[in-house]
Amino acid sequence: MTTPLPQGATIGILGGGQLGRMLSVAAGRLGFRTHIFEPGAEPPAGQLAHSVTTAPYEDRAALTAFAEAVDVITYEFENVPTEALDLLGEMRPIRPGREALRVSQDRLVEKDFLSGLGLSVAPYADVADAAGLSAAIETIGAPAILKTRRFGYDGKGQARISRPEDAEAALAELKGAPAILEGFVAFSHEVSVIAARGRTGEVACFDPGENVHEQGILRTTTVPARLTPAHRQDAVLLAGRILNALDYVGVMGVELFVTAQGLVVNEIAPRVHNSGHWTQNGCAVDQFEQHIRAIAGWPLGDGVRHADVVMENLIGTDMDRVPALSQERDVALHLYGKSEVKPGRKMGHVNRIVRG
Repeated sequence: MTTPLPQGATIGILGGGQLGRMLSVAAGRLGFRTHIFEPGAEPPAGQLAHSVTTAPYEDRAALTAFAEAVDVITYEFENVPTEALDLLGEMRPIRPGREALRVSQDRLVEKDFLSGLGLSVAPYADVADAAGLSAAIETIGAPAILKTRRFGYDGKGQARISRPEDAEAALAELKGAPAILEGFVAFSHEVSVIAARGRTGEVACFDPGENVHEQGILRTTTVPARLTPAHRQDAVLLAGRILNALDYVGVMGVELFVTAQGLVVNEIAPRVHNSGHWTQNGCAVDQFEQHIRAIAGWPLGDGVRHADVVMENLIGTDMDRVPALSQERDVALHLYGKSEVKPGRKMGHVNRIVRG
């Protein structure tokens, strides 16, 4: 039996971007306070949180004061430095736990973990140097993708290898970072499952959503996804296997390729996920509330979808469309409060209810 966090308790969030912002909204609706720790000035989450600490993750005094001010700690992105987590974990519970971060922070470790569970993943090989890349290409073939093992997101830290002769340029593009070569998977489309696990081990999954990317950045997620009943069941079951294997607490995004041979796991994200934003207008309990419920020791919501939804990210100059979007029927705007529009920067999203 777990003791849930009491009303008025403070949830510490590492990272102050839009995911932290929307977690703060959900926490406030459930009667909790939030405290953001973010190195950058004026983070989007800080506009809605109760408190903000602006300091680098190397500032031990600031980390200590932050931990003393909160009751539980969570995070909105995976790449929190290990040293900071070591200090914080000695003072307050961190949910999801450290094992999920250890696995997801390194693509090679993640692939080993997933394949060790008996799940299908793309062919892959560790690449430490030019000789290692040459051997990997000989085994896996080309085309393939060379990816940094750590710190890659939204298409960053990746180089395509169309033929073996591209290897040298790909290595140079990654600037010597430890890397992994992944073979291409013949898939019809990508889907993702937003899954949650509570402190007592219960698991709840949202309907899989179908994702479309442009230039490495998620553009749209549509629910329901195109899946057979068997694939839909498999997607939920494999997400549950991953959560249980990690003794996970919180929400996780699991990205999957749909192939003729079945589902292939692309990657996992131990946090609320961009492809789960549709839940804000398609479910009574969205992914952000689900995460807060889980880390606070509350019962999970059931995640039942009450509407078909298309989520579209608003990227860069898409913000010019906001006046028109605000007049459309069945469109819910979610803007992140970012002051500067930049190419490739996620500025907000819209959830469009699809009526039959």
